[in-house]
Amino acid sequence: MLATAFAGSNSSTMNTSAHLHFAGGYLPSDSKDWRTIVPALLVAVCLVGFMGNVCVMGILLHSAWKGKPSMIHSLILNLSLADLCLLLFSAPVRATAYFKSVWDLGWFVCKSSDWFIHTCMAAKSLTIVAVAKVCFMYASDPAKQVSIHNCTIWSVLVAIWAVASLLPLPEWFFSTTRLHAGVEMCLMDVPPVAEEFMAMFGKLYPLLAFCLPSLLASFYFWRAYGQCKKRGTKTQNLRNQMRSKQLTVMLLSIAVTSAVLWLPEWVAWLWIWHMKAGGPAPPQGFIALSQVLMFSISSANPLIFLVMSEEFKEDLKGLWKWITKKHPTASESQKTPAGDSEVPPDNDPSPESPTSTPEKEKTGSPSSGIERSEKAQIPILPDVEQFWHERDTVPCVQDNDPIPWEHEDQEMGDCDK
Repeated sequence: MLATAFAGSNSSTMNTSAHLHFAGGYLPSDSKDWRTIVPALLVAVCLVGFMGNVCVMGILLHSAWKGKPSMIHSLILNLSLADLCLLLFSAPVRATAYFKSVWDLGWFVCKSSDWFIHTCMAAKSLTIVAVAKVCFMYASDPAKQVSIHNCTIWSVLVAIWAVASLLPLPEWFFSTTRLHAGVEMCLMDVPPVAEEFMAMFGKLYPLLAFCLPSLLASFYFWRAYGQCKKRGTKTQNLRNQMRSKQLTVMLLSIAVTSAVLWLPEWVAWLWIWHMKAGGPAPPQGFIALSQVLMFSISSANPLIFLVMSEEFKEDLKGLWKWITKKHPTASESQKTPAGDSEVPPDNDPSPESPTSTPEKEKTGSPSSGIERSEKAQIPILPDVEQFWHERDTVPCVQDNDPIPWEHEDQEMGDCDK
């Protein structure tokens, strides 16, 4: 997101030309505390978010490798990919821009920094809308198996990134480096011809990238949660119903967390783009903290997935076992067959070890082998044996029957049988 601020170069002449619209995360500050605290917070966010998103992407890619990928898993993977791009490419640039008092990252980074952050954030916003739509479709009938072709999944993902890259394109055009008071700065240099267009952009972009997607996602999640509450009939699969409700709550938590943490950045955006001449500028501390909160979304999302989803927990355990699994060598497998190390040599083979059954059949008679295997597979407990013995010795007609005249014919018939 755009970390910008207006600064008056001369307090006596507060007009439009006297304001500098900083871009690319460049925000000159005389406070050494802010220049140290903000980069430290961004580094911590990067470390936590990187590990979390790598785990989520590893789980999703491992599950996709084992079976056919689903639409929800593909969209969650797209969210993690956007978060990882922000943490790897954008957050370090912002930390460096806050730490230094001059812009020395070059023209290309200045021009593409805000555009790249806006592209990733808009892609996340549109992906949440698509996730909410798919979640509603799943909640409408969780027992229905929906097959989606890989071509459809790729088309949705490409469309999301194409729209997300086009929305913040004006920032690419007007962001540039410029010398001001002998210091190189990264600024939003808007010519007079395009001032009305950029004023319209400052109003429409928050609406298209944040407000409308949040409203659409809220609508679909509200309908999906309503479907989860209605599905209480006995004919429905209880397991699918519970899974649908857990999925809806988890994805709704992702959407709400993203909206809450992203909201301060939009407050700073609207404050800057619509600040009147002579009006108060947003505090630098508020702008810096809104940036940290925006990047912390990339760390909060994987934590929500790993904490609230039982499926992710099980897949994470399976992925860890798959990574740490030790494959035995050929010589070890020949010396000690799997599963036979704990079985004593004198005992009968268990059903889980069919390789040792033919050897026992060769050494003993067939009848004795069958009897011994049946006894080993179906052990008879003393209580059960006593119960069946009493059933055989006790006559069919019980003396304590309260209404023997109604069951006399039926019971005598059973005894004859």
